[in-house]
Amino acid sequence: MVPTLLHAHNPGAYTGEGHWTYLIPGEHPVLIDAGVGRPEHLDALADAAPAGPSDVVVTHAHTDHADGAPAIRSRWPSARFLKRPWPERDGEVPWQPLADGATVITGAGPLEVVHTPGHSPDHVVLWHEDSRTVFVGDLLVLGGTVFIPASGGGNLTDYLTSLHRLRQLSPARAWPAHGPVIEEPVALIERYLAHRRQREAQVVAALDDGLTTVEAITARIYTSLPPALTPMARESVLAHLVKLEGDGAAVRAGAAWAIVR
Repeated sequence: MVPTLLHAHNPGAYTGEGHWTYLIPGEHPVLIDAGVGRPEHLDALADAAPAGPSDVVVTHAHTDHADGAPAIRSRWPSARFLKRPWPERDGEVPWQPLADGATVITGAGPLEVVHTPGHSPDHVVLWHEDSRTVFVGDLLVLGGTVFIPASGGGNLTDYLTSLHRLRQLSPARAWPAHGPVIEEPVALIERYLAHRRQREAQVVAALDDGLTTVEAITARIYTSLPPALTPMARESVLAHLVKLEGDGAAVRAGAAWAIVR
């Protein structure tokens, strides 16, 4: 499974060099993720599939993945749009709902929808069993870690469960929304799990030392972070605190957090 790579042309502080979308050609072309509606992206899609995509499958509702759907729909009105529902974020696109275990038919064979919440509640990956290839959206990224927006639908416990579920599939290759292809996804998952264990230990140590706020814990852990990325770091710390709370290892009172002894 080697898709056609189409760049969304949306670099930024949160998107890095920008977002990849993937076209699986065939009699009924399938586009994975919609980009943001930039003309360059739409023109590249038209070059690769002049009649447009038959199906646009969106891995989740975050803006860099879903906001291009209206522009694609305007240019190719017959296209279908599919994603797992997130009613608070789905807008007015006539999405067809994707259920866990559903099948998306492509010219390269069927893709299985695997619900992988954590980065967002609606996040899915698309599994091509014949080639052991998976389109991972924002579940994995080479050379960095995945942002868990705890204040915006992210959940670290769910994310860790999703990593374990993907590891059980033993994929040989992963196509991420950001960055290059991942040739050893299982090894990357193992590194992610180790990183999250290390980060949790840092948060627990900060609580043990009497730090009580997200801001103070973030300043302790992230000592040389560019200011533009500080909000993301705070969300990451909050995600770990919420997980600890769910595990019964931390409690909060308002904005103050404490370890359970």
